[in-house]
Amino acid sequence: MSLILFAFVVRVRDGLPLSASTDFEHNRELQERKQQLRTISKSLACFPDRGTVKGQQLNIYFISSEGVSYMTVCHCSLPVAKAFCFLEDLHWEFTACFNSTVVALAARPYPFLEFDSTIQKLKQQYNQSGGPALEVTLVEVQEDLRRNPPQVINLDEVQLNNGIANGHIEQGPASGQNQRLEPVSAPGILSLVLNIMCASLNVIRGMHLIEYTFQDDYEGMWNVVAFLLAFVCCVFQCHLYLFHSSLKKLKSFALLNVIVLCNFYLLGMRNVWQVIFHISVASISTVLILTRKLQDRANDCGV
Repeated sequence: MSLILFAFVVRVRDGLPLSASTDFEHNRELQERKQQLRTISKSLACFPDRGTVKGQQLNIYFISSEGVSYMTVCHCSLPVAKAFCFLEDLHWEFTACFNSTVVALAARPYPFLEFDSTIQKLKQQYNQSGGPALEVTLVEVQEDLRRNPPQVINLDEVQLNNGIANGHIEQGPASGQNQRLEPVSAPGILSLVLNIMCASLNVIRGMHLIEYTFQDDYEGMWNVVAFLLAFVCCVFQCHLYLFHSSLKKLKSFALLNVIVLCNFYLLGMRNVWQVIFHISVASISTVLILTRKLQDRANDCGV
């Protein structure tokens, strides 16, 4: 019976999968543990460098070093020291093949999938002999675990820290790259076109007015400011619709209010229908910004 069933290498800062062993077993608990690995990998920055998750028949163990975490699913009959010895060997094998710069620059899941062959050889060595070839390594790991035992991880805390599983905690700016908005809709494309049109009208009128303002003792300076401010707000509305941002609701309402105020101020420069058009476009854009949600991304750990 195999004692080490699955191994997984991920980047700590964002949980990007770097490599994984090929999965030949498909029992239910193993699939559950692999799902838990995915959840834990997204919260590794919140945990110490060494941890474990207890299961019925299968346990999860992980260590993190130099921005990379090495994780494994093992049968509960495998001694803890041997599981961590396997992870230490996996760590040394990986660092011998890939430096920290290459890891940091990785942009897609599983860029080092060829490392699977090394993982398989290491797994086979442990599963056949029950441990590492050098017993002195095992003794050192046992002593280290005695002095600094791994933290036992509670999966409920993992999901809370992750913030993605329960949907109640917004991710910080550092993890924004992992969040993807729903595809742009047809009304969204129309609002972008209209917003660009409004922005163009505002900047053209503003730049044209500057020429006369400098000739007439700056009497129309506030009109120039209103045109250019409305232009900037239209551009930011386009940005808010296209890209995820924190405090999206507050920003979108602030932009709408500024556009409304600017257009009311420019009522003498524009007729009522022009003002209604600009405010309507801004209002529609605000609604679409608020209704465009983050999409649920499929988990990357599919090996």
